[in-house]
Amino acid sequence: MRMTFDTVITNATLPDGRTGMGIGVQNGKIAEIAPGLTGKGAIDAGGRLVSAPFVDCHFHLDATLSLGLNGKYNESGTLAEGIALWAEMAPDFTFDDYKDRARRYFDIAISQGLMAVRTHVDVTDPNLVAAKALAEIKAEVADYIDLQLVAFPQMGFYCRDTMADTIRETLDLGFDVVGGAPHLERTAELGRSSITALCEIAAEQGVMVDMHCDENDDPNSRQIETLVYEAERLGLHDKVTASHLTSMHSMDNFYAARLITKIAASGINVAVNPAVNIHLQGRYDSYPKRRGMARVPELMEAGVTVGFAQDCVLDPWYPLGRCALGDVAFIAAHVLHMTNPAGLAQAYENVTTSAAEIMKLDHFGLKTGCSADLVLLDATSSWEALRLRPAPRIVMRRGKVICETAPAHPHLSLPGRPASFDPAGYFQG
Repeated sequence: MRMTFDTVITNATLPDGRTGMGIGVQNGKIAEIAPGLTGKGAIDAGGRLVSAPFVDCHFHLDATLSLGLNGKYNESGTLAEGIALWAEMAPDFTFDDYKDRARRYFDIAISQGLMAVRTHVDVTDPNLVAAKALAEIKAEVADYIDLQLVAFPQMGFYCRDTMADTIRETLDLGFDVVGGAPHLERTAELGRSSITALCEIAAEQGVMVDMHCDENDDPNSRQIETLVYEAERLGLHDKVTASHLTSMHSMDNFYAARLITKIAASGINVAVNPAVNIHLQGRYDSYPKRRGMARVPELMEAGVTVGFAQDCVLDPWYPLGRCALGDVAFIAAHVLHMTNPAGLAQAYENVTTSAAEIMKLDHFGLKTGCSADLVLLDATSSWEALRLRPAPRIVMRRGKVICETAPAHPHLSLPGRPASFDPAGYFQG
């Protein structure tokens, strides 16, 4: 005898290729996944893709939607100019500014099926205005967004001698992760020292680590070595994420292969930001121009968990973005040559299940016992979801529909052609 469900999605296609599947939801969790499930008020997926939600494992919520608010833009497109603009803008933002922009961002995010975000928050300000504002936002959006906060010394751990105390104070606000940017310290030695200090705070406080690491085009920027060492020394392992690693694009192949082996052995994760990485890096090149991406296929082949993330939307570093992680995976598939069927399926995982794994969101996923956080897309496969990148038709949180978007079907005025057609599955006839 089959159990009674609160909600059932019928006739779903899953990312692994199974079709005609039902997803039974009870008490906000996935209770069963099987063909032939029925129930009162069932949602008919119509053969379309149902998947776990999108997850952004590296973002800067404090800066989002701030593009041009001071009348200035990043004309050079460089990381350095973006940092300089942020240093100029940030002191003028108020507690309410931070909260307002975060709320507006999450309105967009939910419409795009994005239900988990790890955001780095600049804690350079000793008054912690941004940190306190976003700690309140974390509680405010908890019903529809899993928000992780990273204590991030944007201007360097050694920009003032009280930063260690500030990091601990920030963690007391409910932050989940310790961050850093060792390649931005005044010397490489200070960069390595900052990694040690920050990882020791994380181990002491029992929290995760997510470090901006080697975010440049310098093949000799090798702060990742120290992060790997500290992850192993302190027993942090997969609680550590190395973000960006753009210098890996420029490294000697022998050294890169050796480094990838070390990263894999340490158990740490890697988060890359395809759109922003290729936008910011290579700005000092003539031709050929480097694209500044970590060696993702090689990292994954070695067993490293890799997530693709948005990083920035409409801020001093990136003038584009729309909270759509499908766009991020689409760009990654191109720049990383992941356009074969297996690569496209993997790219979809990199913005859903792999990104959730990095954030330790064990309740995210498309399996029995996981939270019923789901998206229904106008696509017939994860491959097609990346090709079309539609807004989700339905976004479901804990088994309840929290957003619906009407399907966008073109209407034609052509002799002998249908008046309208559905792009999903169109090329399959």
